[in-house]
Amino acid sequence: MTLEIRQSCKSDRPEIENIHIKAFGEQKGPEIADLVRGLLDDNTAIPILSLVAIENEKIIGHILFTKVKIIQTTEPVTAQILAPLAVLPDFQGKGVGNKLIQEGLNQLKQSGVELVFVLGHADYYPRSGFTPAGILGYEAPYHIPEEHAGAWMVQELRSGVIGRVKGKVLCSEVLNQPQHWRE
Repeated sequence: MTLEIRQSCKSDRPEIENIHIKAFGEQKGPEIADLVRGLLDDNTAIPILSLVAIENEKIIGHILFTKVKIIQTTEPVTAQILAPLAVLPDFQGKGVGNKLIQEGLNQLKQSGVELVFVLGHADYYPRSGFTPAGILGYEAPYHIPEEHAGAWMVQELRSGVIGRVKGKVLCSEVLNQPQHWRE
């Protein structure tokens, strides 16, 4: 598989929304596509990193990182949240998601981002270096039940931030809504 990863452009939006609908299914897909649409237009989410994976000139995956703030902390920290990530069903399980994550993390690190958060599958994201965030002192925007605490994760892109900085994470206006924080 010859995979190309590049930043998305406005003309990619219909394909990006379609990927999220197909990846998340008929029940949850339209809601996730609406979330992506909203985040891409949300000024409080800037800076945004939106990447697409392309195979044979077709977009097969998408990942979105948006700005978050950490409040109740004594020092500033630059942070982003990965939400959402989607790969077309026919290409799932082939490493496309991992390549999107790694490319996104590399670009964010180069731009000076120190922490990246994600609320996702506790058995998937640790493979890309994410660890549970709650036990490290990072409170999610909304309460996460104890049985799902492992799904709220963080990754340090600059050594020494975890352990020194703690606080509550606030997302952009679009993502900082309770419906996006329930399973």
